[in-house]
Amino acid sequence: MATKIRLQRHGRKSYAFYSIVIADVRAPRDGKFIEKIGTYNPNTNPATVDLKFDRALDWVLKGAQPTDTVRNILSREGVYMKKHLLGGVAKGAFGEAEAEAKFEAWKNDKQNGLAALKAKDEEAKKAEAKARLEAEKKVNEVKAKALAEKKAAEEAAKAAAEAPAEAEATEAPAEEAPAAEAAAE
Repeated sequence: MATKIRLQRHGRKSYAFYSIVIADVRAPRDGKFIEKIGTYNPNTNPATVDLKFDRALDWVLKGAQPTDTVRNILSREGVYMKKHLLGGVAKGAFGEAEAEAKFEAWKNDKQNGLAALKAKDEEAKKAEAKARLEAEKKVNEVKAKALAEKKAAEEAAKAAAEAPAEAEATEAPAEEAPAAEAAAE
């Protein structure tokens, strides 16, 4: 019986969640399967993979053919690296302990690379947030300056409107005084 390692879709519309399963080649995508060996959630950043490593390696060694997406997932998780190293042990190129040491070194190197990438992303986010804050401060300064100019113009207009009214008020009593004196005579 020919077997495939494939994804089986779950989840709601526009929010897919997959199970990684071993299935007969003739079985439909979401149909009957032999064994579930993990899950894949592409909705998180980065995508989340929960894999039974030993079972996946066992099925790959038995000859189960993965789909393209599953091949990429298994490769990133190290299943194909382990298969390659076990092939070297079978041919006598090196011992099993040395193969395990090489695999651990590869795994640590990969984790360090991922940590460095995550740190770089965090640093880029902080720099972007700082740039946005600086741009917002500049915009606020421009708005504050425009508002201050507008208030100064309003104050000047108000002062100009009050000055003629005060001038008329001071002139009117002066004109009334001589008229009052003339009326008294």
